[in-house]
Amino acid sequence: MKKSISTILFLAFYFITLAQTPHEKTIVKVLSFNILHGATTQNTFDLDAIAKVIINANPDFVALQEVDFKTQRAQKYDLATELGWRSKLIPLFGRAMYYDGGEYGVGILSKHSIVSSFNHALPYQKGDEPRAALSIKTVLPSKDTIVFMATHLDHKEEEATRLMQAKEIVRISKTIKHPAIFAGDLNDIPGSAPINTIESFWNASYDKINPAPTYPSDKPSIKIDYIMNGPANRWKVINKKVIANTFTSDHCAYLVTFELLPESVD
Repeated sequence: MKKSISTILFLAFYFITLAQTPHEKTIVKVLSFNILHGATTQNTFDLDAIAKVIINANPDFVALQEVDFKTQRAQKYDLATELGWRSKLIPLFGRAMYYDGGEYGVGILSKHSIVSSFNHALPYQKGDEPRAALSIKTVLPSKDTIVFMATHLDHKEEEATRLMQAKEIVRISKTIKHPAIFAGDLNDIPGSAPINTIESFWNASYDKINPAPTYPSDKPSIKIDYIMNGPANRWKVINKKVIANTFTSDHCAYLVTFELLPESVD
């Protein structure tokens, strides 16, 4: 009888302790990086140097901008695949337009297998460059399904095309049914109409009072590279870092570490 009581007490203590043990945190690291089509700021071609920035950041996901696919200027390399191979990440390229004997657009590198993907063509005014938003759905080791979207908005000083693209990003984003992260070179500063439009849906990861600049890499003075999240109750910003490498690109890379929070129960 005493043995049975001891066993019952032990099991009760075990399950109470198990219930009180905090769940392991789900950490997601995201890097946004405009890679200057592999050219470097010294007009050389050095994919190993670009890959080193990515490897050192150790991200789960990378949003790549200015990505060439078998163009003449990129020596007929598929840049996303080459950088994925070097950094041991899964590559995906999204074409925005045909260019220089190949294609030009954005890319995603992922530490986790891709369940599905979609390349969204963004609107643009006549005379401006076509742009795209590339998205993937993936399942984390925690068994959480998330969406990651990468883009590169129009670069011209006049914002009309960029604002059109921002509105389309929001329209696309409203169809997402999972926790999501959005990243890219948005070519505009905090408080501008395009950024305000995007942030009407997405939550910023940067300090809005004192945003850390990301461009140009040699003397950063403005913020134009972003990583955002949604919905707000599923993400917590743990850390953010601007990585200034004056050789690999004219942009700083931007790294944000998130915690994916458990879904709240009403």
